Amino acid sequence: MAGSADGAAAEPPGLETQRREVEGLVQNHHLRAGDSWYLLDKRWYELWKEYVETGDQNSSSFPGHIDNTELFEDLESYHLRDGLVENEDFVLIPAEAWHKLLSWYGRVADQSPLERKVVDLPSTVKVEVYPVEIFLCLHSDMENVLTEKFSRADSIFVIQKAMRRLFEVPETAETRLWMKSSDTTCERLRNVHISVLESCLSSGMTVIMEMRNTDGTWPSSRPQIMRNSMDEQDSYHGQPGVCGLTNLGNTCFMNSALQCLSNTPPLTEYFLRNGYLEELNFTNPLGMKGEIAEAYADVIKQMWSGRHYSVVPRIFKTKVGHFASQFLGYQQHDSQELLSFLLDGLHEDLNRVKNKEYIELRDADGRPDQAVAEEAWRNHRRRNDSVIVDIFHGLFKSTLVCPECHKVSVTFDPFCYLSVPLPVSKDRVMEVFFVSLDPAAKPIQYRLVVPKAGKVSDLCLALSQLTNVSASQMIVADVFNHRFYKIYQSDESLSCILDRDDIFVYELSKGSIEEDGDEVVLALYLRERSHYRDYGSGNSNYGTSLFGHPLLISTPRSLCSRESLYHHFLQRLARYVRQPDPSEEVDEEEEADDDDDEEEELYKTQTNGVSDDDDEEESDEPGPSKRDGDGQAEGSESEVNHANNVTGQEDSAVANSRRKKGHTAEDGEAAAATVSKELPDASDRPQAARQQPSEEDEEGEEEEDIDKDEATPPSPQSSERQPKRKCCPAKRSKLLFSIQAVNSNGTTERGMADGGSTFSFSSQPYVAIDWDPDMKKKHYNENEAEKYMKDRSMEIPHQQARVDLQQCIELFTTVETLEEENPWYCPLCKKHQLATKKLDLWSLPEVLIIHLKRFSYTKYSREKLDTIVDFPLRDLDFSQFLLRKTDSDREPPSRYDLMAVSNHYGGLRDGHYTSYARNKDNGQWYYFDDSKVTYAREEQIVTNAAYLLFYQRQDKIRQPILPAPSDSCSSSPPVASTTPSPFCDKVDGASSSVNMETD
Repeated sequence: MAGSADGAAAEPPGLETQRREVEGLVQNHHLRAGDSWYLLDKRWYELWKEYVETGDQNSSSFPGHIDNTELFEDLESYHLRDGLVENEDFVLIPAEAWHKLLSWYGRVADQSPLERKVVDLPSTVKVEVYPVEIFLCLHSDMENVLTEKFSRADSIFVIQKAMRRLFEVPETAETRLWMKSSDTTCERLRNVHISVLESCLSSGMTVIMEMRNTDGTWPSSRPQIMRNSMDEQDSYHGQPGVCGLTNLGNTCFMNSALQCLSNTPPLTEYFLRNGYLEELNFTNPLGMKGEIAEAYADVIKQMWSGRHYSVVPRIFKTKVGHFASQFLGYQQHDSQELLSFLLDGLHEDLNRVKNKEYIELRDADGRPDQAVAEEAWRNHRRRNDSVIVDIFHGLFKSTLVCPECHKVSVTFDPFCYLSVPLPVSKDRVMEVFFVSLDPAAKPIQYRLVVPKAGKVSDLCLALSQLTNVSASQMIVADVFNHRFYKIYQSDESLSCILDRDDIFVYELSKGSIEEDGDEVVLALYLRERSHYRDYGSGNSNYGTSLFGHPLLISTPRSLCSRESLYHHFLQRLARYVRQPDPSEEVDEEEEADDDDDEEEELYKTQTNGVSDDDDEEESDEPGPSKRDGDGQAEGSESEVNHANNVTGQEDSAVANSRRKKGHTAEDGEAAAATVSKELPDASDRPQAARQQPSEEDEEGEEEEDIDKDEATPPSPQSSERQPKRKCCPAKRSKLLFSIQAVNSNGTTERGMADGGSTFSFSSQPYVAIDWDPDMKKKHYNENEAEKYMKDRSMEIPHQQARVDLQQCIELFTTVETLEEENPWYCPLCKKHQLATKKLDLWSLPEVLIIHLKRFSYTKYSREKLDTIVDFPLRDLDFSQFLLRKTDSDREPPSRYDLMAVSNHYGGLRDGHYTSYARNKDNGQWYYFDDSKVTYAREEQIVTNAAYLLFYQRQDKIRQPILPAPSDSCSSSPPVASTTPSPFCDKVDGASSSVNMETD
């Protein structure tokens, strides 16, 4: 006998009984996944069979103790020999047969039983003779590697439990496992409830266990954190939960929502005590395989570790973008939309219901509300059972009434938050600048009250009452970057104009608005030449830049020559442009070339068009073709009536959908008609024919010799163009600026600048006056040009609308008629009906989220409502809105206290999110602005920026366990202004401001 007996064997039954019991178990026992079977040495088993078959207990074939020595490679490691064959080297017996034999015969000392599990492989069910041999180690000590064998049927939790035992890891430590293959790639073993086989673990692979750090991070993926200095990395200990979140680029919406959820006590405590680990649902097809819940848990544990000033939620942001593509990238989003996705994702990742059953919804059909509501809630919990449902879900009562048959349909539906409307005012306050016809009058700023759904004509009517100027003599324009971004027609909607737009209203003369008027409206830009030539343009023009405020000027058609326009513009700018002194006169010969150009007319007035000078009208120079003339007539007709001056401007919806900053108004010319002036072909003109002055330096033309022009014999056409020379040099005033036809951008196109055969204008003619820098410095008074007056209407303080939160809830519960796009199918009428609908509150959750619907979208307008909603910080009472009663007919708890607010500053296109939140441990309010956290006072919390309100029911509120910081508000005042953080989430359409001085 090799070795001693392992304990005293029990008295065995008769040999026949032994044979019958063991062979019966072996033959009749079927393989079932997860059952245990045992390996038995074939030689010993055959000896035992021979022994029991003799029936003689004193037979020499007595097998002795169970001995599996022949199955091991050595007697030190007791490692199973490779290449063993069933029924040749060993036999497999079920666990019950093994235990019987063990009790009758015992086993050799120090030999472990060879227990093996039955595994369900893809193609068969078999006993796993050779288990998976896995290397185990800790992340903190990768050199200390242990080897253990696990069945393919074992769960990952068995490996985790074995590693805790082998490496003496405390039970309170939070751990996670990684699977490392031979090619050094690592993969998380997220679901500890799946088997080794399902996790694809195989022999030779390594399982690494890591423990969460005290600051909430993991050693394998320690995120970036914000520190004041590197020396404080291990020394900082702050108030848990008072931790900022770094803005990754337009992610303030996410930071604001996370801060509010972080300061929701029941949810945060659930994650801090690791309650989520046992409820992760990895098989829910509607979930995110537990990844969203784990990523959120990581952020919460870091924020509540008290070891960080600020955390970088990059991994969380990546996970959100992976499962919700609308949040990919770094665009601005709505914090309520992110919150809705996050709560739904956490619910599905933590849903305790693994297999959702189909449940058919039933209508009330006259049954009592209590019974119908209980049935609806019970059905909801049969499919949805998670910590999110426990904390955030309540129940609506929805009542629909058919307008024809008066069928009443009552259903009860769960909700996660209340989206309450805000009362919408029908009026709107706008601020505009009025520019009078009087050149000496400064612009005046007015504050107007206009219909919100009104048109530009309504704005003009309101301004007309204050200025005594006829509304028909006004034209409204949006000025941006010293140019007209858009010139509005009178029938355009005011919703196209944003509050941040700089709106100027120009007074026009009567001659420019009458159908048979003889005046044209010119858009005038001011440009300054640079001191250097722009050789990059290909024509060596001088570069120009816009400055000042553009003007809309009425000009008689008969005075469209350059000289007439020059004096007309000079008169219009007389308030801030100084006339030249007589001492600044120069010889006319020095300005001969320039004088030649100035005698040309800028616009030709043939057929109500824009004309050349008087001499040229008498010449034989061929005019525009008939086709061109017809086009001119149409274009000029639109010039007569100022309401049609902007037909070439882009559609208002397109204009307001674009970002303004960095964007030009060039697109405004897309649909514009053109007014062309044909010149003789270049080959028919003499060399002396001068090009029309443009952005090039006119002084360059002046430097050329006049005799050179006169030496060349002119053609008949060009001879009529030659100005009449005086015999003696004369003195005349030097021009302060030159005039150039431009496009709506204020730039000169190639056809305009290079003296091509045509001038091309939109239906709204644009003109620029170009200033030499020295001339501008001498004669243009910038300070005076920027001054404006304020009307008395600006002194009246603008009373911002205020409503009570109770009013918003009342609006939410009022009866409304369904819209045509969303009708209800009546089961009695058998058709869709515009039924009346009423929502009531049946039951409320522990934590109630109220979404203030500040962003209003209708068929006709889009706006953000800046109404101040007065919401209470304590004792928000829902008893008057709650329908459900308790069994004792008493009202259920319905009073709530505020615990967090998500704020939005800005408008529809851009903005910045922050949050206020009350710390659950010390009861102090804090202001969270991305990575910056400051103390807050209760009186600062109610603002017109409040967007999401988080309330907790009073019967569930736990009192703070720490005292509030002493003198917190006085020692460190909060920065709770509307000024965004360095990561201000402004898009390119940043608000422009009017740079003007006030008298």
